[in-house]
Amino acid sequence: MTSWTDRARKLRNLAETIPYSVPAVLARAAIAGIFWRAAATKLANFDLTIALFQDEYLRNLPFLPSAPMAYLATTVEIAMPALILAGLLTRLATLPLIGMTLFIQIFVYPASWPDHLIWLALLTLLLARGAGVLSL
Repeated sequence: MTSWTDRARKLRNLAETIPYSVPAVLARAAIAGIFWRAAATKLANFDLTIALFQDEYLRNLPFLPSAPMAYLATTVEIAMPALILAGLLTRLATLPLIGMTLFIQIFVYPASWPDHLIWLALLTLLLARGAGVLSL
């Protein structure tokens, strides 16, 4: 009869055989989905998006112009996840998303830190280790 520690060791050894490319693809798809959904929401009604940037997102930073920031955020939320999902310039593409996440956390929704922590964990993994073998 095998002990609990033997079973745990076997499970750990099995987990260590998973190639990095598997969690990398999952992380790339997850982070792309998060930011693409945000972009889709913005694109659904861009006048409302600009108003949201003016009244909520940038209310503490009135020196930042609402419309250009809305266009910039939407562009970043489309382009960077596309690069990450394809595995093209992945490490570079994580940087604007990390910056955006930190901006949102600090200036817009500080109470949403559990979500932002997940985003940062995925982005940091990809920044540190890259896209993996299954990439362009």
